[in-house]
Amino acid sequence: MAHPLAVVVLAAGAGTRMKSALPKVLHPVAGWPMVRHVLAAAEALRPDRIIVVGPPGRDDVARAVAPHACVVQDRPLGTGHAAKAALPALKGFRGDVMVMFGDSPLLTSASLRRLLAARRKVAGRGRGPAALGVLGFRAADPTPYGRLVRNEAGDLERIVEGRDASAQERTIDFVNSGVMVIDGQQLPGWLRRLRNDNVKGEYYLTDLVAIARKAGHRCVAVEGSEDEFRGVNTKVDLAGAEAAMQARLRQAALDGGVTLIDPATVWLSADTRFGRDVTVGPNTVFGPGVSIGDGVTIHGFCHIEAATIGAGASVGPFARIRSGSRTGRDVHIGNFIELKNTTLGDGAKANHVSYLGDGEIGARVNIGAGTIFVNYDGYGKWRTVVGEDAFIGSNSSLIAPVRVGRGANVTAGSVITADVAPDAVSFGRARQVDKSKAATKLRAKLKARAKTAKEQGWKMQAASSRR
Repeated sequence: MAHPLAVVVLAAGAGTRMKSALPKVLHPVAGWPMVRHVLAAAEALRPDRIIVVGPPGRDDVARAVAPHACVVQDRPLGTGHAAKAALPALKGFRGDVMVMFGDSPLLTSASLRRLLAARRKVAGRGRGPAALGVLGFRAADPTPYGRLVRNEAGDLERIVEGRDASAQERTIDFVNSGVMVIDGQQLPGWLRRLRNDNVKGEYYLTDLVAIARKAGHRCVAVEGSEDEFRGVNTKVDLAGAEAAMQARLRQAALDGGVTLIDPATVWLSADTRFGRDVTVGPNTVFGPGVSIGDGVTIHGFCHIEAATIGAGASVGPFARIRSGSRTGRDVHIGNFIELKNTTLGDGAKANHVSYLGDGEIGARVNIGAGTIFVNYDGYGKWRTVVGEDAFIGSNSSLIAPVRVGRGANVTAGSVITADVAPDAVSFGRARQVDKSKAATKLRAKLKARAKTAKEQGWKMQAASSRR
């Protein structure tokens, strides 16, 4: 029979050491707010409910964790007090309750599953399942952490904060990660028994271990990797978490068959998706919401966000593809092309130095170098539609809203302000005028003007020095 599970994510910390107006859990790691990584790990367990405890007056935290419930810790009185804030949302729940922190973006669902299994496991010899389980790790420097003290049977006996530890306890390198799973039937009563008679005057969630042991219940500790439990309290920590997450994502991409020419210079988002036989050049950045089809080559120095690249496409180098853009199959997007909210049909090409914003480009269209979709008139954004098999000549400006029909040809240097019919040829440029044998006179005139300007410059300089 399935065990009911609820997850409580503590995300009310002010994060004053981040020196930022942004709540700590909303600082991004690999394109996602930190708390979203924690929620993803929790969601993989398929819990019955997830409750996030956030700070007062911060609707941005509630929006970031939606559709999960967000309750408020009205005052910062410690982790135990934060867990108490979730009790009304847990009313009547009798399964396991897992508590974790919203500033631990590297936490994995695999470790959470191992913790659940350890709590539920019947130990034998008259010892039933543990009432409480804790995830711990071996710390290279255990100084700032609470020590996990186990008895001879290997069960967790107590958690001792570093400042309260004896000399012998300070030698313990097995420390608390902050992740707990607790018997939901016991949790409300145990939280009510927490006391704040300590230096900080706070209610500590770690005191639940002593409360459970005093009531005769077993507690267990499960070991994980230190890298996984990296908390984020400062911008230095944030940079470290980003580096660790990028290493994890790059490894996953390589293991999935993606060719990264220089992995250390490729930056991924947590939700970047690659097809088969994809090659990514150096110094490429993927923002959130990117999907790359099979057989795509992305040359170096590209920036892609919130976009879909179809199979067989070639992108870059030095291309920027912005949100809302989508390409079909076998599309060519060349150097210094910027797309914004624009679709390209199968086989379309834009190979050189163009801005294509708010457009719809049909299959097999060729966009010449220097083309601009003039989409903004100072008040609104407008769309440009180019039909299949059309040709847009180099250095053309299409003033939206405008439509170029299927098979039409817009000649180079044109400014298009009205719709172009299918199969039409459109000239939208000034008429060329040639003046026979006028170049000699023009050169003499320009030379004289330059000489006069130079002389005037010397006279002004001399007068200035005399003053």
